[in-house]
Amino acid sequence: MPWVDSSSETFRARHDSADERDAGRILLALEDLRQQLAEALPQTVSEMTVVLHRSPLSLTLSNPALTVRRLATAPAARRYVAGWVGTRELHVLAPSALAVRASNVPGSREMLALSAQALYARRVIAENNRDLPRTLTPARWSAELRWAWLFEGAARWFARQIDYARPAIARRLHEGARPSFPPGVRDATLLGATVIDLLARQEGESAVLRFVTRLHPRGARPALSEAFASRPLAHIESDWRSHLRRLARPAQ
Repeated sequence: MPWVDSSSETFRARHDSADERDAGRILLALEDLRQQLAEALPQTVSEMTVVLHRSPLSLTLSNPALTVRRLATAPAARRYVAGWVGTRELHVLAPSALAVRASNVPGSREMLALSAQALYARRVIAENNRDLPRTLTPARWSAELRWAWLFEGAARWFARQIDYARPAIARRLHEGARPSFPPGVRDATLLGATVIDLLARQEGESAVLRFVTRLHPRGARPALSEAFASRPLAHIESDWRSHLRRLARPAQ
C-alpha cells in the first residue's frame, strides 16, 4: 500500500495508507504529551515527522545502528527498543507491528504502545539539557552513552512506560548479573526509569526536572547524591534496589 501523510497541529506523520487511523491517534497522543512537557520544561520540540514502519526490517533499514542497540540491551528489554529519534524525525514501529512484538505478559502491549511518546520525550529532554553538546559530534554520542540511563529513564518515565514495566523488571532481576547502580547501557532502557521514579517519589517532580536538565561535571554518582538531598550514594543504592524489588512484585 502507498505511503501517505497525516498531520496535527505541530506534528506530521508518514505511514502506510492502512495505518491512517492509528497515525491520527499517535499524533493526538504526542500533542497531549507535548503540552504536558511544555508545562514542566522550558522548551519542547515541534514540527517533527513521525514515520510509522509496518515491519522491523523497514525500521532497521531506516537506521541499521538500531540492531546494535538492541543487541546491547538486556534480553528482558530488547522488545521495547522499537524505534529511534533524530533531530526532526521519529521512526517507530506502527501499532500493528508493536502488537505483534508484545509478549503475553500483562503490560507488554501497553508499554510498547507508548513507544512513540517515549521517543519524543527523549528528544525533548535532550533539547532541554544544557550540558549536552548541541551538535551530533563524538562528544555528544559519548555523553549520551555515559548518561543513557538518565536520558532513557527520564523519557520512559515521562511517557509512563514505567507503569507497565513490572513483568519486564521481574524478568531482568532473575536473568543475568546483578544490575549496576546507576544502570549501565545494557539496562538503561528498562531500569533507567526506575531511578527517575525513585527520585520523583522521594524528592518530588521538581527534583526530576532539575536532574534531567543537567549533566554533573563529575559524573553520575555525584549527580545522584546531590539530587537525593546529598545523601550517601550507598543509601540511595539500597533504596533503589528495594524499589526494584517492589516494582517487580505481582500486583495484589
